[in-house]
Amino acid sequence: MSVNDNITKNRVLTNAEFFTYENEVWIRTADGSMRVLRETDYDIVNELSERISTFYPKAFEALSTEYKGCSLNRSYYLYRIVCRFIRCNFAALDSIPDIGPNHLCTFEHINCPLRGEGKFDHIICRPEFDHQLSPAEKRVMALVYEGLTKEEIGERLRLSPLTIHTHVRNAYARLGIHSKGEFIKYAAQHHLFT
Repeated sequence: MSVNDNITKNRVLTNAEFFTYENEVWIRTADGSMRVLRETDYDIVNELSERISTFYPKAFEALSTEYKGCSLNRSYYLYRIVCRFIRCNFAALDSIPDIGPNHLCTFEHINCPLRGEGKFDHIICRPEFDHQLSPAEKRVMALVYEGLTKEEIGERLRLSPLTIHTHVRNAYARLGIHSKGEFIKYAAQHHLFT
């Protein structure tokens, strides 16, 4: 899969709106079509589970524990994790996309009788965003800071262009920046590599 194929695939979630209706999880895509989210929606389930594990690792860990009984059926396991995350954070149908073009989640206030008291409040429900660069992201971004191209970084770290693209995209999202110029300025101001 090329970098462009992956970027196109990731657009499935861009401007997506998730909601629940009659105890089922639904998705409204950017084109306005609505349908029930199914276990067989592999692209959506895999991409959303990857985002949860990357940006909300405490939520992913708790959900993994909750659904470990079905972990041998990988697609069903990830589907259950994603549906629970959606129910706790995106269950209302509104005009604000739950996942924006910056790949970040826009959580909604979900009416829940356990709000503020449940054992998963601020873990699964209203989870904490992980702003720390992962070790792999930090290695890639240090070379970006040095001025290397993605091809040079790939050669040096023996990583595919897709992996480099993913690390850069995730680092930008974690730091709340949108371009290489913004990253260079942020890294210098915050002494990331000194």
